[in-house]
Amino acid sequence: MPTNPIMITRARTQAHTPAWQQAWSRALRDPHQLLLRLDLDPSLAAGAASAHGLFRLRVPESYLARIRPGDPDDPLLLQVLPQAAEALERPGFGPDPVDDAAAMAAPGLLHKYPGRALLIATGACAIHCRYCFRREFPYGEFGGLRDWGPALAYIREHRDISEVILSGGDPLALPDHRLTELLLLLERIPHLRRLRIHTRLPVVLPERIDAGLLSWLGRGRLQHILVLHANHPREFDPPADTALAQLRASGVTLLNQSVLLAGVNDDLGTLCELQERGFAAGILPYYLHLLDRVRGAAHFEVPEARARELHAGLGSRLPGYLVPRLVREVPGASGKVPLPP
Repeated sequence: MPTNPIMITRARTQAHTPAWQQAWSRALRDPHQLLLRLDLDPSLAAGAASAHGLFRLRVPESYLARIRPGDPDDPLLLQVLPQAAEALERPGFGPDPVDDAAAMAAPGLLHKYPGRALLIATGACAIHCRYCFRREFPYGEFGGLRDWGPALAYIREHRDISEVILSGGDPLALPDHRLTELLLLLERIPHLRRLRIHTRLPVVLPERIDAGLLSWLGRGRLQHILVLHANHPREFDPPADTALAQLRASGVTLLNQSVLLAGVNDDLGTLCELQERGFAAGILPYYLHLLDRVRGAAHFEVPEARARELHAGLGSRLPGYLVPRLVREVPGASGKVPLPP
């Protein structure tokens, strides 16, 4: 039987592709397929298709497996399902709700707060959350995603910067060799002390936490902090727990930040369980964010009065170390703005 060179090439490519990248490539990207896979009402297809045109669907198989079939109100589904409401124009909601453009100090580098700067390392994400405040961010306009030189030069020149925050997109979407390259460059800047990584991948794509990444996180002189993003207790499952245990074992500090989302986690029981479940996985609560008012996400907004009520409830039910700070981002402020009780 003659050999097929195309099939041989594909097999060799897969053999050299990390498992997490293979899982990434299998992510669901078709709204119709999402409805079919989850046995949802086909009448949702029109709205899903129109919103998909505004902001593309992407859901990893590992996250899809945690969504309850047949339930259009499943809190995990609501975070990823394109909806017709996204096309509605609402006053006060726009393309850059936190004024990233005004804080751009160098290509791909935001300098909003004293002592720290945020590097947009990539525009790629393993999952497209419908409330994402950077859903309209013009990633393609910034050469900093390909050339970190100007951003690193800015950090070197500003000796007050002691912490670099990697964001995106999701910085763990970068392959290990690119992360290693970036880490080596940052470690040459003597006044840097910490590297903070904002990521959703350990929860939504646990396959990403492999030996190569753990080796990267465990090296060098900078202290590493991972700020995870989980909004609902069911986002934690055994594969995610295993990934988080591996991260803890590598010496990484784990924090979690959430966004308060209508229909997802705007009830006290869910919020309490989220903090408890995260802590059981070795994560300390960090922030509970009010929604950044990005265009297309108005249907997720929880009124401020309700947010304060929920936060007070957390304080009455949980020990202080399990109560995240209730904050909003205000353009021009010197840090996240806490909401007083």
